[in-house]
Amino acid sequence: MTDSTNPEPLDAIDLRLLDLLQADASRSNQALAEAAHVSPATALRRVRRLVDGGVIERQVAIVAPARVGGLSAIAEITLDRQGAEHVAAFEARAVAEGAVQQCYRVSPGPDLVLVCWVPDMAAWHALVQRLFTQDANVRNVKSYFATHRAKFEPAVQLG
Repeated sequence: MTDSTNPEPLDAIDLRLLDLLQADASRSNQALAEAAHVSPATALRRVRRLVDGGVIERQVAIVAPARVGGLSAIAEITLDRQGAEHVAAFEARAVAEGAVQQCYRVSPGPDLVLVCWVPDMAAWHALVQRLFTQDANVRNVKSYFATHRAKFEPAVQLG
């Protein structure tokens, strides 16, 4: 396992493998190796190193929200007290919520930005009650609901 404070540098093969996996992580090791122009053993060894080193966090299926319905919401959160322990406490509560897909500490502006998905407005209201209303340290919440998704690309541009 690689030390995350001193990561191994990524070479051209690593970057090629990462690009290919970001495009389609379901391909077999054999198909990945062929596309990357390396041997299957090299592909397997390199991918294991990238996983063990934390470069690849996880491999998931991305569900199309338009196919399952629901609401996507972006919430800006401003806390009353911004001490490190207060921000960390709210952040811990937010990341424990299944509806919270992404949580960012941001600057300047609000303290945190959340990207959420809920099945309906009743679920959003319940989330608001649990996460924002019942927290005495939440000063302000500004929510935006997505009406159209023009682009969603989770890939990191490496080249």
